[in-house]
Amino acid sequence: MLTPARLSPADCVRVGGFGLRSRPVRVLLSALGIAIGIAAMVSVVGISSSSRAELDRTLARLGTNLLTATPGQSLDGGTAKLPEEAMDMIGRIEGAESATAIGTIDGVKTYRTDKIPKAQSNGITAAGARQDLLKSVGATMARGNWLNEATGEYPVTVLGATTAQLLGVAEPGPDTRVWLGGQWFTVAGILAPVPLAPELDTAALVGWDAARKYLGFDGHPTLVYTRAAEKSVGRVRELIGPTANPADPTTVKVSRPSDALVAQQAGDKAFTGLLLGLGGVALLVGGIGVANTMVISVLERRGEVGLRRSLGATRSQVCLQFLTESLLLSALGGGAGVVIGSAVTAAYAATQGWPVVVPPWVMGGGVGSTLMIGGVAGLYPAVRAAGLAPTVALAAT
Repeated sequence: MLTPARLSPADCVRVGGFGLRSRPVRVLLSALGIAIGIAAMVSVVGISSSSRAELDRTLARLGTNLLTATPGQSLDGGTAKLPEEAMDMIGRIEGAESATAIGTIDGVKTYRTDKIPKAQSNGITAAGARQDLLKSVGATMARGNWLNEATGEYPVTVLGATTAQLLGVAEPGPDTRVWLGGQWFTVAGILAPVPLAPELDTAALVGWDAARKYLGFDGHPTLVYTRAAEKSVGRVRELIGPTANPADPTTVKVSRPSDALVAQQAGDKAFTGLLLGLGGVALLVGGIGVANTMVISVLERRGEVGLRRSLGATRSQVCLQFLTESLLLSALGGGAGVVIGSAVTAAYAATQGWPVVVPPWVMGGGVGSTLMIGGVAGLYPAVRAAGLAPTVALAAT
């Protein structure tokens, strides 16, 4: 009795690869279905991870110890006011490293020229600002200069990033002016976007003294920014209300801006889950494509199966051959998908200025899931091919 020849792993891969090379277009289309699903999953996870890495980098740079105090509602339902000395009082809290403020000036609008209708204000607010504002909120200048002791007493303004865009101001300077509160103010600088204080992006900021002198500012701060020592954030947060307004602490609202960024990231995770689900559906469709390709391959190659069986190939060897083809086809699509997804992540992160982060587990998981899907999809065609009798297979050619 003859002993059937063994089929080594290298022989399995060689025979399986030959089967794929004989049908390049069909193999390419089937692998593309797998690649699309894996690329979608890798890019979604990669972009989400890159976004989180950028958030962590931003919070590390700006800090999570910034607290803000704003006036809430008074007992009669109106808007309360913070006392004029609120900023100085908050700055004396043990654990508070610095305190600064802005004061929004009601009824004061900002326009590019004095010819624009008053109704077209674009939501730009005018506010008095303390000179130490930039350091406390972690803001930087995109162009020009911040307010100092000299310019803070004259009709000079610094525009937020969005304000400058809305007004069409590209470059600050002595000859660049805006119509603010019914008079001309010189634009000394333009702020870069401020992640922890987005209200500054849509504001036109003037010196605290200039706001009193030229715009009728009453001196009551509308937003106090406090930097607390990292270990004292919780304690300082509890004391800001009673310290800012001892007569009615309940009218002071205290928040931490970094919490809003973290909450926004949490909302992005839900959207990421939805996109991962869509990627999973695409991967499932790709697996069905692999199964379809392998079933058709078995039908088309019955003569080959019959010839191999008649030459001594066992059923397990025939089954292993077709299962190997399915795994190779899936691995080809999965590998291409990982490369495409990583490239998409890198391209998108580069356009946003983010660090590129593609977790190793998603790349390994992508290839692993395709091999699992390929194994499941190719199992039935492989068993069917192994079950063909040599005489029947040869007669079908």
